[in-house]
Amino acid sequence: MGSNPNQNSRLIKHAVMTAVLIIIIILSVVAALNYAQISGYLGFNQSETETQGQFTVPVSDSQGLLTGADPSAFMKDPSFFDADPYEPGSIQVKYGKTANLVLSSVEKDLRIHIVDILGRNITGVEFSVSVDGVEYRDNDKDGLIYISPLSAGESVVILNPQTGFRTQTEPARINIKQKIEFIAMNELDLKIFSESQIDVAVEDVIDKMADNERDATEYTEPLGSWTGAKLGIDVSKWNKEIDWHKVKDAGVEFAIIRVGYRGWTSGSLIEDPYFKANMRGALNAGIPVGVYFFTQAITVMEAVEEASMVIAMVEEFKLAYPIFIDSEGTGTGGLGRADNLNKSLRTDISKAFMETIKNAGYHAGIYAARSWLYNQLDMEQLSEYIVWLAEYRDIPQYTGYYQMWQYSSRGQIDGINGNVDLNLSYLD
Repeated sequence: MGSNPNQNSRLIKHAVMTAVLIIIIILSVVAALNYAQISGYLGFNQSETETQGQFTVPVSDSQGLLTGADPSAFMKDPSFFDADPYEPGSIQVKYGKTANLVLSSVEKDLRIHIVDILGRNITGVEFSVSVDGVEYRDNDKDGLIYISPLSAGESVVILNPQTGFRTQTEPARINIKQKIEFIAMNELDLKIFSESQIDVAVEDVIDKMADNERDATEYTEPLGSWTGAKLGIDVSKWNKEIDWHKVKDAGVEFAIIRVGYRGWTSGSLIEDPYFKANMRGALNAGIPVGVYFFTQAITVMEAVEEASMVIAMVEEFKLAYPIFIDSEGTGTGGLGRADNLNKSLRTDISKAFMETIKNAGYHAGIYAARSWLYNQLDMEQLSEYIVWLAEYRDIPQYTGYYQMWQYSSRGQIDGINGNVDLNLSYLD
């Protein structure tokens, strides 16, 4: 049976129209998905983003990458964050409003630091804590609560809620130590002052060597190789600015630099204002260094504090020589806080300092004049430590052992204005 030509023609037209329509739809979809790129080719001015209602939608750039995307856009969406329990309506993450506890114990005591997320003491806020059910408050608002004495054993510490701060909800636990272990304390436990924060005139003094420690035979010129020892100097803020390269060229082979001191009236831990400059200057010039600290500790715990301060401050430097405790009088006629300690306690304090230094991995020693070593310290108990003797004559009269000798306080070295202490080291 034959077909109708007209009917066949209509079928062909419908097929063609359907195909064209499908092609138009496909092209429209492709154009919509690549609108930004096509408009760029055609030279149209099109912003990088299109607005749909109240939200900004990023579109692709010429590389096919999203442009106009705001990585902090979620901060503008109030529904993104849970409600802030302390500041209703706030959607900011307030790192400075987080309070946590850092605990430490030295001997039958407890130091409680309230710190922010960066580990800094939070000041200006009167926090309170509960220790084994007893409340203690930070009355001076310095971020530290100190409790002593306490019984040895485990204690439970809770930081009580404080308006405006997120506080840890789980209790903290710490073992209260029965006895000092001569381990360096946490830096947070130390209040280290700069000289701009204290009255220097009543905290730092220059002690002059007693007449019976020196005589007319004192060397004032640099000694060195012919003595079988190395030539060195010791310096502090009293020597002011130093040209360390000239010092090196003058033949100086080592330097002992003052880290700081404990104030002889207040007992504050104070950094020598020239400490870091001297350390960097000496090391940059290729001069090996050690350090010393002028003590005014009156308890074993204070000696551990002093050693801990030194350990914290020398951490960034490489030491080739020991860390010394400078044990001497203040030259104030007995007015210094540690001037009148008895021999036994002074020995215990010196040993506590040096044991803490040793336990931190450094060599430890004691600096003192001949008469001080004889009369103020029990050197039999300190025989394992390095001794740095101060005695200003051609041949020391001290009969004990020593590994370093400060032989003059009137030396002259190029690069240093005025007098400087001169030393010989017999250390390997």
